[in-house]
Amino acid sequence: MILFRNIRYLDGATEQLTEGDLLVENGLIADFGLGLGVPEGCEIIEATGAVLCPGLVDMRASLGEPGFEYRETIASAAQAAASGGITTIAVLPDTAPPVDDPAMVRSIVARGVETGSLSLLPYGAATRGCRGAELAEYGLLRDAGAIAFTDGQRTIGGTRLMRQALSYARGFGMRIVQHPEDADLAAGGAATEGARASWMGLPAIPACAEAICVARDITLAALTGGAVHFAHISTRQALTLIAQAKDRGLAVTCDTAPPYFDLNETAIGDYRTYAKLSPPLRADEDRRAVLAGLADGTIDAIASDHQPRDADDKRLPFADAAPGGAGLATLLGVTLAQVQSGGLNLAQALGLLTSRPASWLGVASGRILRGRPADLCLFHPARSWRVVAGQLPGKAQNTPFDGRALEGLVLGTWKAGIRVWG
Repeated sequence: MILFRNIRYLDGATEQLTEGDLLVENGLIADFGLGLGVPEGCEIIEATGAVLCPGLVDMRASLGEPGFEYRETIASAAQAAASGGITTIAVLPDTAPPVDDPAMVRSIVARGVETGSLSLLPYGAATRGCRGAELAEYGLLRDAGAIAFTDGQRTIGGTRLMRQALSYARGFGMRIVQHPEDADLAAGGAATEGARASWMGLPAIPACAEAICVARDITLAALTGGAVHFAHISTRQALTLIAQAKDRGLAVTCDTAPPYFDLNETAIGDYRTYAKLSPPLRADEDRRAVLAGLADGTIDAIASDHQPRDADDKRLPFADAAPGGAGLATLLGVTLAQVQSGGLNLAQALGLLTSRPASWLGVASGRILRGRPADLCLFHPARSWRVVAGQLPGKAQNTPFDGRALEGLVLGTWKAGIRVWG
């Protein structure tokens, strides 16, 4: 048994921060409130000034294994996740081989259990091999435990194919998750089209490539009655379309990732390949629109968008370097920076990292309620730390936030009542 005493915790019923105590027993949240008694033999954790929230639920990350273990393994990702308070990750199918087989879905779930610190929820490939040619076996993948279907960082580009995917997924009560980028407009691009890309001499991607894909897929969702989720939304134009689709009652949701509300295209200055991402960093007008979308509820969740790369992937000319940034260890800290700047309140920020993605994924974690799993993150919002590439937990070090000072130090992470960090 563990008693957290004199803390602030995110009450799962009210979604508000409340002061008091919280008791964990047999891996579950047993009770919470003011002045709880101390059971015999109970471990007491005094955490004055700290905040206890559900373990973070990361709704999109690549973990490298199988096939790209030189970038990241499930074990190293579990370490990085625990350091950032993450206890559940929805895993993209962009492995080698891709997750288009039921046995691979079951294997990933089992590997998560083996870590002892992380629940892994696999996405199934939307198309065989994530090649965008023919649909995968959605029914078999769903029955094996797939949570939705996506081709990860590859756009489902064919309009007929996307229509078929939405219709087919709807028959199984499932969603399609799209990387929203018009492939023709984005081909060969490395940065967002504009003055900066021109000044740096980089091949460019127009920002409207995102909105064009979003508009098409919203139209297809209306046509088919299917459910589409847009990953890592990064532009004002796309957000306007998504807000309008939600107002119409369509089954449309979206998420974003910390780089798109914390950084803008100036971060690629001096050809910093750690800041080469997909989608690329945008103009500050778009960054501000993403932050507004988080505050007004247009955006449903914040995901780490963890894309591990090794040194050989990044130590190349900017146009040739692989896109992607490590995001597990920094997910909470960068999000909390928006609380400190006034863009979000603390309850909003934590909800976007816990209860809202958990609800989307249909899992029991993500809320502090009696009888729920004691997947918990204890952090101090006023204690600072510095992001240093090469010193982050886990194998992947390709962080776009290298050198950044963040407030919000994770003091401890618990999985089913067992301490796995701190």
